[in-house]
Amino acid sequence: MTYSDAIIKRLTDLCVERGITTNKLATLSGITQSTLNSMMRGETKNPKLKTLRKIAMGFNMTVSELLDFPEMNEMEFEDE
Repeated sequence: MTYSDAIIKRLTDLCVERGITTNKLATLSGITQSTLNSMMRGETKNPKLKTLRKIAMGFNMTVSELLDFPEMNEMEFEDE
């Protein structure tokens, strides 16, 4: 699994859990739909901390909470 794959899985899982679309997440986060789509397609390999912070705020959580999940904490990532 790559870092990008882990982030995509986390964002997808959170959207499903909260019953929101990625379009709604982009709106809640104050980022453009194209920025989020680029992340979700794996085109953005290393999203900026500023972007992750905005996404975390869109989910009403901290960046630490956003990045605290098994795939992020337990996996060794392949080089991208």
